[in-house]
Amino acid sequence: MNFGIVINKEQNYTSRDVINKLNHILNIKKIGHTGTLDPMATGVLVCLVGKYTKLVSLIMDEDKEYIASIKLGIKTDTLDITGNILDTSEIKKCDTLEIENVLNSFLGEYHQIIPLYSAKRINGKRLYEYARIKEEVKLPENIVNIKEIELLDYHDDLIKFRVVVSKGTYIRSLIQSICDKLSCYGTMNELIRTRQGKFDIKHAYTLNDIENNSYQKLSIEDLLDVEVMELPNALEKNILNGNKIELNKKGYILFKKNEQEIALYYFHNNIGKLKILF
Repeated sequence: MNFGIVINKEQNYTSRDVINKLNHILNIKKIGHTGTLDPMATGVLVCLVGKYTKLVSLIMDEDKEYIASIKLGIKTDTLDITGNILDTSEIKKCDTLEIENVLNSFLGEYHQIIPLYSAKRINGKRLYEYARIKEEVKLPENIVNIKEIELLDYHDDLIKFRVVVSKGTYIRSLIQSICDKLSCYGTMNELIRTRQGKFDIKHAYTLNDIENNSYQKLSIEDLLDVEVMELPNALEKNILNGNKIELNKKGYILFKKNEQEIALYYFHNNIGKLKILF
């Protein structure tokens, strides 16, 4: 059984918790997700079942949209409200235009420091493991792309904003950089992933929905922008062997035979490379 599901992750669940729940509810072992959400975060988590788990890297590459809020006056070790408070300060009174200018200054690519409390591996060990044993480690950087960012609300000690980012962006780190430019302490207070690629939170299902069998199973045609093509007899052997093929095509091509999914290829300059063989 191969399909995708868009989950609306609840707070205080890890992404692994969601997979474990789906394993139990669906009675299927082979399930993966396409982008970790912190336990405090909620929102869109695209999950893939069966052979569709081979699509994980393709969907992870899609842009993500978040709504985040910053609590001013607090500095924590995890860069979010769940962490230990390292320091506090008086709440800085910011001007709305100043906040907007700082947010807009992050548009485009920039080098982002990966947070210590993250699952990124360095020398075979995850960063949060270094944090737990209080071992010093040089934090790596990612080049990330902030594609859209806008201020939604600002009052008292809270700043709320919407942002669209590339793969690998840590919103906690972005918030720390925002606060540095505002010359104040701040930490992530709330995070909602509202969209991943073309999947919007309005079309996501809770785990209760899954338990009640009230959800939509997604096909490859739902998950990716693909062209469907009947398996050509002349290319069948090469396709079934996963070889490169040549066709006047571009983008993703899903080959089917008698309505059965056979293989997914990606074409560039009329040369197709295998992505999945079913």
